[in-house]
Parts: sequence; structure tokens; C-alpha cells
Amino acid sequence: MLISINKHYAIAIFIIFLYFSIPTFAESNYITVTGGGKIYYEERGKGEPLIFLHGHSLDCTMWDKQFKYFSNHYHAIRIDFRGYGQSSKQIEGFQFCHADDVITLMDSLGIHRAHIVGLSMGGFVAGDLLAMYPSRLLSCTLASGSIRSTPGPSTPIDEKEYSKRLQDITALKASGIEEMKSKWINTLVSSHPHTRKPLTRMVNKWDAWQSLHCEQRLYYATDAWEMLKIRKPSIPVLILRGEEENKGTKTKESQWLSDVTLITLLSCGHMMNLHNPKLFNQTLHNWLIKDERFRRGPFIKSFPSGEDLGEASKNLPPLIINLLYKFP
Repeated sequence: MLISINKHYAIAIFIIFLYFSIPTFAESNYITVTGGGKIYYEERGKGEPLIFLHGHSLDCTMWDKQFKYFSNHYHAIRIDFRGYGQSSKQIEGFQFCHADDVITLMDSLGIHRAHIVGLSMGGFVAGDLLAMYPSRLLSCTLASGSIRSTPGPSTPIDEKEYSKRLQDITALKASGIEEMKSKWINTLVSSHPHTRKPLTRMVNKWDAWQSLHCEQRLYYATDAWEMLKIRKPSIPVLILRGEEENKGTKTKESQWLSDVTLITLLSCGHMMNLHNPKLFNQTLHNWLIKDERFRRGPFIKSFPSGEDLGEASKNLPPLIINLLYKFP
């Protein structure tokens, strides 16, 4: 009897080992959104859904190192926003919001709630999701971007704003798109030359449609701020800032959020996930682990990035760290 039990125990352990050790491969597809648009997405891994939202002029490949790392622990998903990457182009004059496209994606994939991670423009969209769809989020990470202070869809574009936009487009065409792109790449690279190659690749692939057309209100923005004040979401929120951005230690969102953590990543600028991928991944993963452990109890408000697991756990595989937190 003892031999039989040990045999079945060994088989069970072997199956669990195979489950966690065999790599999963990314799958890609499109989902249809309003106006007949198509959103390109990739997914990989098992576990709680974790959706990455990219920045302006870029695409989902900006998350390469995060997608690979986090797909070992979560159901990682990355998308190209409408008008970027492999998704369909925007239609001038057609009103939509990027946040609604993300919700359509979640609905299409049968995902009720997900962790959301947005950087820069992706942070604008993540902030919109936090305010407009808090019940669909497990957590929200705002990296170098949050809810915008520009008018939302409830404020129509008037003739004065439209005329100003046309003037800006004319001026841009006169100075040249390539010059604009070159300056923009330099801004994103900042003092991190190792990021020039991937950023140049993405920006040069971008067709600059947004800069050459009159966009509608693609962010809930001021409408989202009003909803945030009313709803006061209780989901955990992580605000990440690069030290080089010099944005200080205060956040406007904090007064309407009950569970918020602000972490500044040292020696990082706006594109922090590319400037120091290891630090970004470690900081985000450690925070997500704590969120998982404390969802049923008190939430830790702050901790030093990369150190909260202690010296003894530095060399432990992430899977073991996960197990330590789930089964203390």
C-alpha cells in the first residue's frame, strides 16, 4: 500500500513538474472592435490574465522582455492599439476610446478581470480603465502615464480646436515627418543608448497617422477623472516613475484610491521597461506577488523595489517565491 501511494505521489509530482517546465508558445490573433476595426494581440502562458498596453508611436513589441518573463507566471497578453502596429488604421472622424477596445478584447477572450500594465500612452488607457471599468481589473499599474487632463468624449471638438489642429498638421508637414521622428526617438532614448535600436525600429515602422490627422477623443480623460472621484476604486494600484523624470513623490490619483503604491525606479527615464528591464520586471512582479497574498488581508502600502523578499530569496526561482507567498 505504501509503495502504491509513493508511486502515485511521484507521478503527481512529475506531472506538476512538466506543467511548469514545458514552455508555452505565443499565439496571435485579431479581434473585431467598433467600426469594423481589428485589434492585433498576442497571448502566452497560464494563470491570472496580465495585459500590457504600449506607448504612443510604438507597438506591443516594446514589451518583449516583459512578455517573455511574465508569461512564465501569468496569462500574459499584449496588444497593438487601433492605429498602431499590426492593428487596423484609425478612421478620421470615427469616435472610439482605446479603453473600450481593451474591454472588447477581454470579452472576446472570456476574461472577466485582469491585471493591467500601461506605460506612457498605455498608462493613459490604463488610467481610463481604472476609472471607467474598475470591476474588470484585478490591479492597475500606471508607468510614466495616468489619466489625461484633456477633454473627454463628453466634450465635442469645436471649430476653434479643429482649426488649431489643422494648423499643427500643416506645420508638421512643412518641417517633415522624419525630422519629427528623429527628435522623438532621441527623447525616448534619453541617456540610455542601448534602447536606440528597438525604439528606432518601432518609431520608423509607425506611419505617424495620429500626427497627420484630426483624432477624435480617444481617451476618457477628464470624464475619467470625474468617474474616479465618484467611484473611488479599491483595487490595488501601482504607480511607477523613472528617477530621471523628476515627477516628485505626490500623485493626483492618490486622494481617490485606497490601495496605492508609488515606486521610483532609479536610473530610469520615461521608457523604464526598456531602460532597465530586469529592475522593471522584478519590481512589478514583487508587487503583484504581494497583491496576490494580501487580497484577503491588509495591503502593504510601500516597499523598496527589489529588496522586499529579503537577501535569502534573491537567488530563488520566481516560481518558488510565488509558492512561498501563497503558502506562508
